[in-house]
Amino acid sequence: MKLGIENIPHHWIEEIVNLAGERIVVVDREGIILYINAAYCEFLGTTVEKAIRRPVQDVIENSRMHIVAQTGKEELASLQPINGSEMIANRYPLIINGELVGAVGTVMFRNPEDWLLYKNKIQHLVEELNYYKTKAERNSKSKYYFSHLIGDSPSFTAVKKLAERVSSSQSAVLLLGESGTGKELFASAIHNNSTRASFPFVPINCASIPEHLLESELFGYDEGAFTGAKKGGKKGHFQLANRGTIFLDEIGDMPLAMQSKLLRVLQEREILPVGGQKPIAVDVRIIAATHRNLEKMVEEGTFRQDLYYRLNVIKIDIPPLRNRDGDVELIAINLLEKLGRKFYRKGIKLSPEVVERLNQHKWQGNIRELENVLERCINVLDGNIIELVHLPLYLRDDEIIDIPKKQNGPETVHDAALPVQPLKATLAEVEKQAILNALTAANGNKQEAAKLLEIGKTSFYEKCKIYDIH
Repeated sequence: MKLGIENIPHHWIEEIVNLAGERIVVVDREGIILYINAAYCEFLGTTVEKAIRRPVQDVIENSRMHIVAQTGKEELASLQPINGSEMIANRYPLIINGELVGAVGTVMFRNPEDWLLYKNKIQHLVEELNYYKTKAERNSKSKYYFSHLIGDSPSFTAVKKLAERVSSSQSAVLLLGESGTGKELFASAIHNNSTRASFPFVPINCASIPEHLLESELFGYDEGAFTGAKKGGKKGHFQLANRGTIFLDEIGDMPLAMQSKLLRVLQEREILPVGGQKPIAVDVRIIAATHRNLEKMVEEGTFRQDLYYRLNVIKIDIPPLRNRDGDVELIAINLLEKLGRKFYRKGIKLSPEVVERLNQHKWQGNIRELENVLERCINVLDGNIIELVHLPLYLRDDEIIDIPKKQNGPETVHDAALPVQPLKATLAEVEKQAILNALTAANGNKQEAAKLLEIGKTSFYEKCKIYDIH
């Protein structure tokens, strides 16, 4: 007894094909239609009787079935204009006993509307999958090497050499520097140049995790630790970083209570998950970073002195962009190559006037601000040369203001004509402009802008409300 398709009645097979393929056509080596189902014919506005034994290109508009039957090369998810719309088709070579005998074609979606309907049904699943995929990749891979740290200025070269020299150590590293100076790049490069490079690099932004979740995120939790706890518990970032490096960005924003628990981890080299009874040994190198003045915070009692000394074994102070003479143009060229790949634009260059203006600017937002400026330029650029007109308005007006020297003797008419307004109003104008500049540098991110201004998030939002800044 044969066990196979022979046991299925012929009319069943045709119905199975209709159900499985929806719209299907089969041609021989010459592109002559040997089979086409009724669903496809209905879509084409014809009948099976009229279509059979005819050249496929005479029946199906813009068909490539006869080409696939000749070349033997499959064509997947191809857009095919037909009946005033575009369907998405798959075309497969049909090979029997090693011989190319024809081709099989199926219609995946009859039109873009079908595709959008399908896409909407699975979009949330795709987004969720991409989120966890990206998170897993970030938690296990270190993307940057010392070759990615661009700059030839003496101040930057000295810092880069120090970071390379200490990368092979197992000691804690404290990276200091303003927001946007590249602290995570340095941390990543140190990890990749260390003996831990083949193990995970786990970056954590201490400021972005709500205080009540910070402990469970860092140290994990056991099953039943709290309402809604995941079955089987969850590993924390320290466990995920075992034998590798954990990068604690914005360590200065960590609450005092968590600072005590972090100190214990550094001293005992073990963690205690939330709700756990047994400590878990971990082997992790700590790289911490902050834009805050930790020494001042220690004096004020907002940062533990003993934790500061534990983290401050090797201190690396990354210079701001405004103190890196000659590096702005090098970094800008490197960023343009990166952004060019992102936006599929090649050969974008800076005009001499733009280079001069970039060198004049103070870059309060550092490299992050420079990257945002260049991305904005690419979005409004028609050709390949970035000119002054493509720069944001605040950079186009960024000129050195010469304050006139006060003349001896009585006040001149010119001096008297200078506009005078109450000091309170003048300060308010300056404060508003500073907030607008910070928002521009932070690409509209209010939390990042508040950090650039070194004020609290609540205070920043209140000032935005006062000055009607949205």
